[in-house]
Amino acid sequence: MADVFVDAKGLACPLPIVKAKKAIDTLQSGQIMEVHTTDKGSMNDFSAWIRQSNHELIEATEDNGVFIFIVKKK
Repeated sequence: MADVFVDAKGLACPLPIVKAKKAIDTLQSGQIMEVHTTDKGSMNDFSAWIRQSNHELIEATEDNGVFIFIVKKK
């Protein structure tokens, strides 16, 4: 179960990343964030952001046009 949920559906890049960054900044190390977005570039964008931020991408899936990312804060 995620500690924070970010609904970024309908938003275009870079807004899903901006919302995710703001949300993860409110978490303590080890807590989990779940992000839902419909932006087709999200897979690449989130992969790049995770590498830069050093957070842990636990899961990245796509379900019926919705991209779901589970991220653990470092």
